[in-house]
Amino acid sequence: MMRYLPLAVFAALAALFLVSLFNGDPQKLPTALLGKPVPAFNLPSIEGIPQVQGLSDSDLRQGRPVLLNVWASWCGPCRDEHDDLMALQAAGVPIYGLNYKDLPDAASRFLTTLGNPFEKIGADREGRVAIDFGVYGVPETFIISADGHIISRHAGPLDATFIANEIYPAMGMKPQQAPAVSGD
Repeated sequence: MMRYLPLAVFAALAALFLVSLFNGDPQKLPTALLGKPVPAFNLPSIEGIPQVQGLSDSDLRQGRPVLLNVWASWCGPCRDEHDDLMALQAAGVPIYGLNYKDLPDAASRFLTTLGNPFEKIGADREGRVAIDFGVYGVPETFIISADGHIISRHAGPLDATFIANEIYPAMGMKPQQAPAVSGD
């Protein structure tokens, strides 16, 4: 009987792994911060982009809902979602950026090449603020309420479903007012 115990434990763990792997939406990562105020932080701007100011938690409490997008120039999916961010910005959605563990020159080139959808950008060179937000990886986007509470979190590049079902309603936008997005 004891001889089969390791095999039984392995089978149980494998079954648990498979159930969790195929159960749920990987874009909908749980966050302990849902409904809570954004963590306190104060980040400098990205060196070499003088027209863009740094970012602090008070910028996310301006009496209007905003997006906080965690991105990096070295992140392929960040490049993929950039057109959607530009479209949201053109439609009047306030977007703030948290530049994660990036080199200033690379981040500057990224924004110069693709455009800058961000009102302000904080350079999180060490990744400490991202840790406070519970970021798993880039890109991640948070919807922040008018009073600075986290309403929603999306891991991975933005997609049409999240934009239509989460961002538009949070911003008070109707679908016909919403910008066209690239899709999933």
